[in-house]
Order: sequence, then structure tokens, then C-alpha cells
Amino acid sequence: MATFVIEGGHKLHGSITPQGAKNEALQVLCAVLLTKETVVINNLPDILDVNNLIDLIASMGVTVEKLAKGKYAFTARNLDTAYLRSADFLKKCNKLRGSVMFIGPLLARLGEVTYAKPGGDKIGRRRLDTHFQGMVNLGASFEYDHDLLAYRFEGKHLKGSYMLLDEASVTGTANIIMASVLAEGTTTIYNAACEPYLQQLCKLLNAMGAKISGVGSNLLTIEGVKELHGAQHTLLPDMIEVGSFIGMAAITGSELRIRNVGYRDLGIIPDAFRRLGIRIDVDGDDIIIPAQEHYQIESFLDGSILTVADAPWPGLTPDLLSVLLVVATQAKGTVLIHQKMFESRLFFVDKLIDMGAQIILCDPHRAVVVGHDHQRQLKPNNMTSPDIRAGIAMLIAAMSAEGTSKIDHIDQIDRGYEDIEHRLNAIGAKIRREE
Repeated sequence: MATFVIEGGHKLHGSITPQGAKNEALQVLCAVLLTKETVVINNLPDILDVNNLIDLIASMGVTVEKLAKGKYAFTARNLDTAYLRSADFLKKCNKLRGSVMFIGPLLARLGEVTYAKPGGDKIGRRRLDTHFQGMVNLGASFEYDHDLLAYRFEGKHLKGSYMLLDEASVTGTANIIMASVLAEGTTTIYNAACEPYLQQLCKLLNAMGAKISGVGSNLLTIEGVKELHGAQHTLLPDMIEVGSFIGMAAITGSELRIRNVGYRDLGIIPDAFRRLGIRIDVDGDDIIIPAQEHYQIESFLDGSILTVADAPWPGLTPDLLSVLLVVATQAKGTVLIHQKMFESRLFFVDKLIDMGAQIILCDPHRAVVVGHDHQRQLKPNNMTSPDIRAGIAMLIAAMSAEGTSKIDHIDQIDRGYEDIEHRLNAIGAKIRREE
């Protein structure tokens, strides 16, 4: 396992450009299975989760051609059905959370799929009911195979239907959409997730010949077609990386320009940081974080303590709450961080408390942060990254702490952030990777 050694206390400067969106990449990569023709995807990030999914897609019989950095062509003309029933396929699916979105396209394309429970971050329960019920609504059936420790789906003749999702699951909505585009008749999905990355998936599918309307809303209508064709697609910038860079600049008191952020698709993210007192200027599609010695957390209009909570889009993404929590430790004021979706994502705060942060972990979902206003600097610490987002939050904390910190298990960070130490060192950070 690799380790990051971070010499904290250095100012950042210059500019940095976010990578292509990880969560969008996982969705559109699964969509290439829906057609025999070539799909070209631009701006794919060079990160573990994406590279592992590309490798698995290649193992399934898809022709993969790297055209340039971040640009790949995928042709799923002949899927290897024998491999799709193999133990190796199930084993690899078990290690990749994004592989759950194979269910919809493979069921639509082949009429059957065997699928192991997916892996991913250990951040609490991540149920699959929405995915499975969506397939049942389209006429598929499934059963659990105790010998294979996997689910068997069958749906030779999927038919469109009306469904009201019990939760606005992003990956669940994506799975149902991909199964619906080749189903007979019309599918209506109410309480659909509508994140920008899901909108991007719909735009790609429509470019491939699908008929999806209502894109950007929580009410989607899909008219099934007989087949899809090839298309080209470019990923949005990664909004989580944008938020991470905002946090790094703020907590280190640095001035930083973040280029080509896709500002229109950031939603409420900039305002969430502004409520912590961080100034964000917009220049075209760039954002500039001016150097600030102090930033003060707002209160609600009635004077009560600010609560920052995740919510389905257009609410705040849960993937940035760890970053906001760390940034708040050096703000002036108090904030309640409420992580509604995952009950294990706040458990990393014990490492921040060891660094001198004043945080009360109320329960698995809520933490109260009392900001130091830079009067008490965080102390260096040795830490282990439990998941992608906690890992980057620990890195941000270490960058602000005077002295040398270490973060083990940084393959978790590599899963979501491309070449992060070299990119940050280029703007003034001091980070070294040790194998």
C-alpha cells in the first residue's frame, strides 16, 4: 500500500484544472454496452475506478481503443456471454461499485445477467432495492444464487411501465434508464434523480438514438427503440474535485484559480462554501478563490447555528460534506454537518480531533464543528484513508497543518483523483508518495 507524506503549511498559487467527472464516467462507460456500434468518450479521468471499469469492459469482449489522453473508443459488437457467467466476472464486479450499472444495459441487450453484489466505499448501507425493483417493473425477474453468491436476472422481453421510485437514487435511475431505452413501449420514471451527470447520460443515450424527454427534471419519459447506434460524448468537469480545490485554497489561505469548472452545472456547491465565509469570484467558466486570512460561518436568519446537509439534486451532494467539514475547522463560528445518506462517512473525524479540531460527533449522521478561525492550527497526524472522500478531506487537513503528516491506504484517493500529488505540487503543495 502506498502512503502520502505531506509537509503542511504551504500556500497554493496559480491555477489548476479539474479532471473529467468520475461519477459521470462510470455511468456512460456502462452505456457503451447498449449498442454494437462505436461510442467515443472524451475527458475520461485516469483514475483507478475508471481504469478498472474499462479493463472489465474489455474483458467482456468490448473492443477498447485509446485515441488520446482521456479519449477512448468502445465497440461492444460481440459480448463474451461465457465470460459474463464466469467467476472472474463476478469477482471483478464485486470489487467495483460502478459495475452495478451493468445490470440495466446487459439485461436490455442480452435478456439476462448474473451479477454479484458490488463493492466500493465502506460508508454504510448502500441498498440496491431501487435498481432491482426497477428491473421488476420492466418485466424482469431475479433470484439469488447461494452457490455463486450472486443474483440472476432474466428479462427477455422488457416492457415499459410507470414507476415511482422510493428514493431518487442516481445509479438506480441510471440503471433503469439504460434498461428502458430498448424496452417495448413507454417508461415513465417519477422521483428520478436529476444530477448533471445523469443528465449527461441521457444526452449520450439520446445521441445514440434513444428517446428520453424530461431530462433535468425528476419526471422522465422514455420511449423504447429497437436499437441504438454510435455517438461521441464529452464528460463534464468533476464537481467534487472543484469543491476539493476550493477547500484546499480556503483552509491554506491561498489565492487559486480553478479553470473550466462547468460553473452552470455546479448547482448549490459554490453557495455552500460561501455560507462558510469563503469568497468565490466567477470569471467566465473559471472561479477564483482570493486569499483570506479569516472566513466566518453564517448563521440562519433567526440567529440559529447553520446546518449544512446533503440532499438529492439540486441539493448539496453528499460527496462534499467531508471537505466542507474540514474547511469549517478553521472558519470562525459553528456549523452542524448533517450527513443524511451514509451513516459511516463521518467516522473519520476522530483523526481530525486528534489533530486538534473541535468536533462533536453527535451520532453516525451529525457532527458539530467549532471553528478555530486559524487561532489554533491543526497538528500533523498519521492517518489511514477509509474511503475516497474522507481521504481527500484528510489530505486537505494535512495541507493546512504545520509539520509532516502521513496518510496510508491512498489507493482510496487514487480511485477518485487523477495524479493528485503532482497536480497539487505544481501549485505549491508539498506531497510525496511512498510505496
